[in-house]
Amino acid sequence: MISCAKDNTTGSDLRVPAGHPPAVTWCILYESVHLLPHRTPVFDTMTDYDEKTSHSIKESVSDAQAEAQFHDAHLVDPEEEESLHRDLSARQISMIALGGAIGTGLIIGSGTALERGGPLGLFLGYSFVGFICYLVMIALGEMCAYLPHKKGFPGYASRFVDPAFGFALGWNYVLKYLIVTPNNINAAGVVIQYWTQHVNIAVWMVIFIVLIFLINLLGVRVFGELEFWFSSIKVITLIGLLLMGIIIDLGGNPKHDRIGFRYWDHPYGPMGTYLQGQVHNGHLAIFLGFWSTLINALFAFIGTELIGVTVGEAQAPRKNIPIAIRRTFIRIVVFYIGGVFIIGLLVPSTNQALFVANKSKAGAAASPFVVATTLVGIKVLNHIINACILVFVLSAANSDLYIGSRTLYGLAVQGQAPRIFARVNRMGVPYPALILCTSFCALVFLNLSAGSSTVFGWFVNLVSTFGAITWMCICYTHIRFMNAVKTQGLSRDSLPYKAPLQPFGSWFALISTAIITLFKGFDTFIPFTKDTFVTSYIALPAFVLFWGGYKLYYRSRVIPLDDVDLVTGKKEIDEEEERFNHKQALLGPRGRWQTIWDSL
Repeated sequence: MISCAKDNTTGSDLRVPAGHPPAVTWCILYESVHLLPHRTPVFDTMTDYDEKTSHSIKESVSDAQAEAQFHDAHLVDPEEEESLHRDLSARQISMIALGGAIGTGLIIGSGTALERGGPLGLFLGYSFVGFICYLVMIALGEMCAYLPHKKGFPGYASRFVDPAFGFALGWNYVLKYLIVTPNNINAAGVVIQYWTQHVNIAVWMVIFIVLIFLINLLGVRVFGELEFWFSSIKVITLIGLLLMGIIIDLGGNPKHDRIGFRYWDHPYGPMGTYLQGQVHNGHLAIFLGFWSTLINALFAFIGTELIGVTVGEAQAPRKNIPIAIRRTFIRIVVFYIGGVFIIGLLVPSTNQALFVANKSKAGAAASPFVVATTLVGIKVLNHIINACILVFVLSAANSDLYIGSRTLYGLAVQGQAPRIFARVNRMGVPYPALILCTSFCALVFLNLSAGSSTVFGWFVNLVSTFGAITWMCICYTHIRFMNAVKTQGLSRDSLPYKAPLQPFGSWFALISTAIITLFKGFDTFIPFTKDTFVTSYIALPAFVLFWGGYKLYYRSRVIPLDDVDLVTGKKEIDEEEERFNHKQALLGPRGRWQTIWDSL
């Protein structure tokens, strides 16, 4: 037994069972129940909350004793020299998120969505899932800004929900990035085959794998700067494509053909039909076409949540993470929603040159943008666009490999993966985790026997399910976080970043994503296709297996809201951020050009 605080009424010490973590939460809870039985303590600011909790411990035990009794190594980040380095700026973080999110889903996968859902279905589907993406991002941003630790959002799940939940989420996310990286390399092969099929695609695969491995091995400072420029090329290219699309649509093309909304009229649109020959119902085929765009859009937007992994290497994370989330979402909405709208104007949904997953042969134009330039007779530009698209998918593969290795590292730090994956080199690179994630890129060689388009379809199914599970877990973790904050008397208004539209936003995103995930494989039953069914749904039992296996082995339980630890490790992060801000203050005021550069 140890003493936590004095009872001002009786003068006696309040007693808490020794060794029961977290001590701070127990002290507040005990004091609120026994000293103030008629009201729950509410702290107006985080400073009041921290001072109250630290005061309760200092009255009876020294800081050293409290540290010895209640220090939980899995909740406190390792020392900087032994872990990831905080070398990513806000501009690099937002660009890395952009690089990972804007890739095959928009540039290549939108061709499938256009063929099935039509131009209006494509626009509506991407808009709806984009709103869900926004809700997930702000939920994640609130948790990351409050506690920007180095374990990613699986660490939040372990801390705010249940260690088994965090374990399952972590391995689900690792599996996603073990699949999505070879998926982007496979997409790069599809892009290359637009030019030539004389060189065996396996040669290109090896070159791409070695390239992204070496970039990741150089350290986060070099990686962050390179990825910033790669993603900058994406931004410039997408802006150019949007402007090009508007100009072509208004008649600024070699044929001087003003397209307007021609492809939104019958027989091209506005809505497409999917599986009409199997369901024999026009209205149902239109609905299935729209529903398929939701699935493609889910695959396209998945990846924005990787900001939750970069917080461990972010400078001044409490300031920069909310900024990065806002910037990333605005850019993605503009590029995705604007991009699919332009695609719907330029390319008829019935065009046979579109790349449609599972059907297209090697050499098909990988992107609807390439198809658009070909239709209006613009020469050479299609090759330039194809080259830019190659940069797109390689940048996405590069950031995907980064996120996969960091997620595996975070699990190892928490003791939920072999400790060898927690090792880092002098540049802060978790090289054992990086090597393992790179080895899974060999899955891309499946396209040698099954074909690039078929393998692309498999990977899309797997990645979208893994990603959807991640989104649902983030939303539920945020709901638990908000409830814990309320239960323990901390006002959300005092948090570094308060997510809007809550708690309804997280519930809406959770339920909507669950419905899309449950019915995402509907076309595997019309008729039944074994490989598509397995790749569409295998992630669900895998998650349950991870969760249930951990609970059975370790006998873990859902953490009561009163016992959710909102304090441990926060002090170390506060001190680290104060040191960084102090160093920045010593550099003096930022110049005009430096301010503009930082705002990018």
